[in-house]
Amino acid sequence: MVAVEQYLKPELASQIKRLDLRAQMIVRGFLQGLHASPYQGFSVEFSEHRRYAPGDDPKDIDWLAYAKTNRYYVKKFESETNLTGYLAMDLSASMAYSYRQKLTKFEYAICLAAALAYLMIMQQDPVGLVTFDTRLHASVPPRSRRGQLPAILSHLSKLKAVGQTDLAQSLMQLSSMMRHRSLVMLMSDLLGDPESTMQSLRQLRHRGHDVIVFHILDEAEVHFPFEGSVQLEEPETGQSLTVRAEEVAKEYREQIEAFRADFRSQCAAQRIDYVPLDTSMPYDKALTEYLLSRRGRF
Repeated sequence: MVAVEQYLKPELASQIKRLDLRAQMIVRGFLQGLHASPYQGFSVEFSEHRRYAPGDDPKDIDWLAYAKTNRYYVKKFESETNLTGYLAMDLSASMAYSYRQKLTKFEYAICLAAALAYLMIMQQDPVGLVTFDTRLHASVPPRSRRGQLPAILSHLSKLKAVGQTDLAQSLMQLSSMMRHRSLVMLMSDLLGDPESTMQSLRQLRHRGHDVIVFHILDEAEVHFPFEGSVQLEEPETGQSLTVRAEEVAKEYREQIEAFRADFRSQCAAQRIDYVPLDTSMPYDKALTEYLLSRRGRF
């Protein structure tokens, strides 16, 4: 694992700052759109309310609001007035892969997380970190102070992407852990069971959370640049298979495209942002393009 200094070196700081200069207005609109209460249309007096969600204390229900709208609302606590973000990082062994790019998928995810954390902190929104393998690990509690970015990167620098993962179960645990509406920024290669992964993502949305899925694959996993005899290995189980690249390349690329297209369509149906990435794309450019694509929605 690369030391934390690599993620805080001047080149990265310059990239993040450049990202902020190019995208700060877009980011402000994006985050303000998430801040905005979807219930203000009923009346200004409900701007400090939110819809009742499973897990809320029934004692917090505002019965006057119910009488006026026939819907259950609870009053916002002060801690809910800011948008709380969670960077959710996949620690599975497959995230440690790189074919010829400088950064592994996990290191790419760290750089992306640094930019997202920086942008949220600049907006004075608390952001924290959770990591997961076969279970969820609550790592760095959400805060908005300036020291939060190095705290997150320092924690990540001590981790290794090894072993197996249970993405669906980890997301279910995260959904149960978050009491108030939050923004979940998932960074994973999604190499698990797609059906159970989507079920857990749907649960996050059902509980009122906003979700962005950054689907990070290595360049070679997307484009399959191999030639001749190739040994393919499943990193979490160690199982391997030797194939002739020319015989499987076309089918492989079609399956990867179908894999991403399926996530794209299912996420769109749930109003989940799906962002397909590969490690050949500069992370700051990829993030800015994503934010630009969101601009018209707020």
